[in-house]
Amino acid sequence: MSSSVLYMSMSLDGYIAGPNETVDNGLGDGGMRLHEWIFPGLQGGDFAGAVARLRGVNRQVFDEGMTTGAVVAGRGTFEPARGWGGDHHDGVQIYILSRNPAPDWAADWPNVHFVSDLAVAMQEAKSAAGGRNVLVHGAGIAQRAIAAGLLDELEIHLVPVLLGEGRSLFDHLGLPQRELERVRVLEGEDGVVHLRYRVRR
Repeated sequence: MSSSVLYMSMSLDGYIAGPNETVDNGLGDGGMRLHEWIFPGLQGGDFAGAVARLRGVNRQVFDEGMTTGAVVAGRGTFEPARGWGGDHHDGVQIYILSRNPAPDWAADWPNVHFVSDLAVAMQEAKSAAGGRNVLVHGAGIAQRAIAAGLLDELEIHLVPVLLGEGRSLFDHLGLPQRELERVRVLEGEDGVVHLRYRVRR
């Protein structure tokens, strides 16, 4: 059965992006530090080359994310990433939560669907995933999905850095205490710890 899983790199002080986020600075100032575990030795924008250098536990966790069968994200994640060129990975269907239509540069991508209702986006993504998990991207989407009972699991990649300020992952939940069940803890390379939790209903 398909599960919706948030995959998120986070600093030890709870930030998923640095300050001064813009479309051209999608991770904010210093935010790329949170993704060095995925892109070791990144130089000149060669993301594919950096991913090819992944080894060990970090490689395992990255590969697990890339076996998901659909993606749900918000525009705040989609647009700075330039929509991943219309293909996040392996041609899976991408559902973007938005009250507005797709921007012109993404309007003709067949795998990208703009949906105004989060429950509908999750339902359609799980259907499209064909039994595989759904990869969830973005702090805003995560907060709304947790509050609505639509997020099944969290995979937090805890990076040993204190950003000090920026975008917090859990600052607008607006709900009472929610219990999580620990599924696993993996110690990755370069100090990152991969924490997997199931959201208890």
